[in-house]
Amino acid sequence: MTDIDQLGARLERDGIDILHVGLFDYASVFRERRLKREQFLAWARDPRFSNTLPHWDSADSLFGGGPYLTEALSLDVDSLRPYAFEPKAAAIVADYAGENRELMPRAVLARQIERAASMGYEVRAAFEFEVIFLKETAASLRDGGFSAMRTFMPENKCWSGQTAAEQAEFVAGLEKAITDHGVSLFAVAGELGPGCFEATLAAETPMKAADDAAFFRQAARAYARRQDMTASFMAHMGGAFPGIGGHVTLSLRDRKTGRNVFSDPAATTNQAAKHFIGGLARLVPEAFALCAHTVNAYRRFAPGSWAPKSVSWAEYTFTTAVRSVPSAEDSARLEFRLPGADCNPHLTLALALAGGLDGLEGRITPPDATPFGGPDDIPAGATRLPRDLKDAADRLRQSELAGRNFGEAFTRHFAKVCEIEHAALARAVSAAELARYLEG
Repeated sequence: MTDIDQLGARLERDGIDILHVGLFDYASVFRERRLKREQFLAWARDPRFSNTLPHWDSADSLFGGGPYLTEALSLDVDSLRPYAFEPKAAAIVADYAGENRELMPRAVLARQIERAASMGYEVRAAFEFEVIFLKETAASLRDGGFSAMRTFMPENKCWSGQTAAEQAEFVAGLEKAITDHGVSLFAVAGELGPGCFEATLAAETPMKAADDAAFFRQAARAYARRQDMTASFMAHMGGAFPGIGGHVTLSLRDRKTGRNVFSDPAATTNQAAKHFIGGLARLVPEAFALCAHTVNAYRRFAPGSWAPKSVSWAEYTFTTAVRSVPSAEDSARLEFRLPGADCNPHLTLALALAGGLDGLEGRITPPDATPFGGPDDIPAGATRLPRDLKDAADRLRQSELAGRNFGEAFTRHFAKVCEIEHAALARAVSAAELARYLEG
């Protein structure tokens, strides 16, 4: 029996009649085909999809010379999961199997997962996303020119029990949509800002964790639209809205013993965790585009924001780029807090793993901890993060470290993608600029 025959038997056994099969692009949008089971199984014997995904920007505008045609795929059977918004349906993730494979986010992450395994580590990861809900539909946003947007729960306070009580039905519905999408969820709670909520996803294997993060955003957006609302993961919407994050938590386990590599009998940040942080501090400023690939992502790093401005670290502290949570038990972990809610989770996790594994291999010493520093404080000798997407693209292209970790082809290509994204908005003029300068 072939793998496809086995998959077909599983689908029939589970009563799955519809398959949503697709790939994640650079914006983590799931680009899919919807097929009935019989058609899916026939297609799956020679699966193909348009090769355009690495060659268009966030507005679906193509760049590059083509030719544009279909490319062979490989199906990740282990990625099969429920599909929340259609009865008897499931989703399954595919990857390019031809020349574009090395350019895609899942392949970049897979490379680091394989590297970790070769070093004797098993990775556990979990994402934590903030999301802002607006009382706007797709039509009302456009009718209003994306201005004067109506907020959901404008009186919301951070961690408010009042919000939880008043919006219990909404939150329960959101939670169901997320878990029905096969996403491992730890909790949903109110956060800082009007209509802001935070979803903490549960720890999983790294590819499942990144897939969960991408499907979580799909589920949240779809649920919001079904409520005649909009879920925004834009890193910073301006005005009264806070910058919103997409943090990722990591731990490593020894593949032979199952022991958490970051655990320490004294419940302090051990040497392995420090080396991991040291590698992050070296790589992240050069490859920051992997976790901040939009023009708007850099608005979140304006002075006075909660977002750190360098790869700082400390135990427990929420104002540093890396938050160490030491423990003598299995819960020891590191939290990478620089990414915004608009990050690509596969590339973000690849970046964090690559830097950390470099640190472990090279026994890299981290910068001094800054437990009492604010987010705007830059420790002595620390490298500042890129000021904008163009700066990030330039650093990525020039980085030998990035080329070695992520492949020269991907590094060059993704730097170009970021340059094109920056250029698309370089001449845009905001309403705030007009109000400030138009009348002299």
